[in-house]
Amino acid sequence: MLIIGAKGFAREVLEVLHQDNRTEGLAFYDDVSADLPDLIHGQFPVLRNLEEAKARFSKDPRFALGIGIPALRKKLYDKFMAIGGEVTSTVSPFARIGHYGNTIAEGCNIMTGAVLTTGIYVEKGVLINLNCTIGHETVIEEFVELSPGTNISGNCYIGAHTFIGTNATILPKIRIGKHVVIAAGAVVTKDVPDQTMVAGIPAIIKKDFSA
Repeated sequence: MLIIGAKGFAREVLEVLHQDNRTEGLAFYDDVSADLPDLIHGQFPVLRNLEEAKARFSKDPRFALGIGIPALRKKLYDKFMAIGGEVTSTVSPFARIGHYGNTIAEGCNIMTGAVLTTGIYVEKGVLINLNCTIGHETVIEEFVELSPGTNISGNCYIGAHTFIGTNATILPKIRIGKHVVIAAGAVVTKDVPDQTMVAGIPAIIKKDFSA
């Protein structure tokens, strides 16, 4: 498998794969950072260009997203699918995922300590970070990023490409639009329209990206 990225969050994805005994034949991809060693932790090679990635995909097409930021995750997903990759999810065995009615699409990262209860639908490319909680019958659209400690109550809807900051709380039955930024620590008590940034307790609109 190839982890896209080789710093920061990519190293956390490595830990999840280690927890799940999936590190055999693992490599990283980074064509940006000049300061990386040839081997991460002395054992996992770093690929530096798309030709190397294509050669690897001819033998093992699996890749996992190892970078945050919704727009960048989508860009890299498209880039590596286009050269023959097959995106895969990385789900920590120490996440707690309910046994009934949950759907997790391809290319998601679900990290240690996350809790998903029941009847939750998670679309492709979503990042659910450390110690997030997601309540019943919630829908999370594609390429959403939940930062550590995010709490989403039941019956919520989170639009595509939204970023939710650390320790933010979404109250029940709230609908969050697409391309929204929710600041760290915010408490969202009412629906949030597309392409806005909200912050505060209770959260209010601070920016309108569509203007």
